[in-house]
Amino acid sequence: MEAADVEQVRLVPWAEGDFWLLRRTNSPEMTEHLGGPESEEKLVIRHRRYVELAPGRMFRVTLAGSGETVGSIGFWEREWQGGTVWETGWGVLPEFQGRGLAVRAARAVVAAARAAGGHRYLHAFPSVEHRASNSVCRRAGFSLLGTADFEYPKGHWITSNDWRVDLAAGGGR
Repeated sequence: MEAADVEQVRLVPWAEGDFWLLRRTNSPEMTEHLGGPESEEKLVIRHRRYVELAPGRMFRVTLAGSGETVGSIGFWEREWQGGTVWETGWGVLPEFQGRGLAVRAARAVVAAARAAGGHRYLHAFPSVEHRASNSVCRRAGFSLLGTADFEYPKGHWITSNDWRVDLAAGGGR
């Protein structure tokens, strides 16, 4: 595939009208590694959090050419190992998976977190069993630091990989 043939993505700031995307990604298939689908009430609360994040922190991922929405990605603060870091997470709709779009979105969110400043590191914490998300981390330039246990959602423990990008470094790790 020629470089010009690679689908480019654009990060569009999350807006009030993007609640439909949370509903779309709230399927058993999309939440398998996150403890399963959330209730409508929890989706509304999450949507409010996304809308209220500082501008440029939560995004719809769209195809640059058509503007078609393919998923979501964002970054937010998390207390981690005695300090504050950025954390990222994403989801790509099933019909768009396997095309490298999540990798391109993850690289774009690294650039957005770097531009936002404030913290040296951006972490991603996919389940150790989520092969696709771990592959995205590797291909997007994150470094694997080890594993960590998280309770997410409340009452559901998962073992995650701790992937990190050093935002002070020019291009990646």
